[in-house]
Amino acid sequence: MGTSKKEWFDEWFNTIYYHILYKHRDHEEAAAFLDQLIAYFQPNPDAKILDLACGKGRHSIYLNQKGFDVTGVDLSEENVKFARTKANDTLHFAVHDMRNVYADEKFDYVFNLFTSFGYFDSKDENLSVIDATIKSLKPNGKFLLDFLNPYVVVNNLIHEEDKTIENIHFNIRRSYTEDEFILKNIEVDDHGQHYEFQEKVKAIRRTDFLDYFNRINLKVIDIFGDYELSEYRKEESSRLIFVLEK
Repeated sequence: MGTSKKEWFDEWFNTIYYHILYKHRDHEEAAAFLDQLIAYFQPNPDAKILDLACGKGRHSIYLNQKGFDVTGVDLSEENVKFARTKANDTLHFAVHDMRNVYADEKFDYVFNLFTSFGYFDSKDENLSVIDATIKSLKPNGKFLLDFLNPYVVVNNLIHEEDKTIENIHFNIRRSYTEDEFILKNIEVDDHGQHYEFQEKVKAIRRTDFLDYFNRINLKVIDIFGDYELSEYRKEESSRLIFVLEK
């Protein structure tokens, strides 16, 4: 597995180990955040929402249950295969690389949730994802980009931890690289079978985002610092959440 020439996210996100390691992620927190977003945006009942990098579709499904027409897209074929078992007339899933435009001017809202951004090798390549995303929005459509707060993450890195989940042992080592990646090396011991995976997220700063938004004439509506939509504070906020308008 570790010798594959695929990009790290092609490999890691398609494994069962990714879902086992992160299965504890708080469903209630995610639902509360989505409720906050619905209250904040107050979408029309006929609004079309794109869930960009939807994983197994949990957030798409929740938004659809709230009455919205939702399309979830993800690079992982395994994720989309699973998500499609939940599809209906107003809930669709597709395999898609976020570097490309999914559908011209089709959506009222695009949500990119829970640090599903910053995966690519260069800052420019990551930021170009925003341009492709904006092309999927209708005129005056809104884009919510939910990123980690790099300032806080880099300054509070837990360099090593061990976890055992479902009798599978995970050793996780984190570092901040010279080329500004937050790097997570994950060693898996599954009853004697040993695998190694990696997560890399580019530590894109608020100023880099703002410069890019300005370059492509994207309007910044709000910047929040957590899932309760509190004001962003560089040295203490857990998140860096942008609300943008085309």
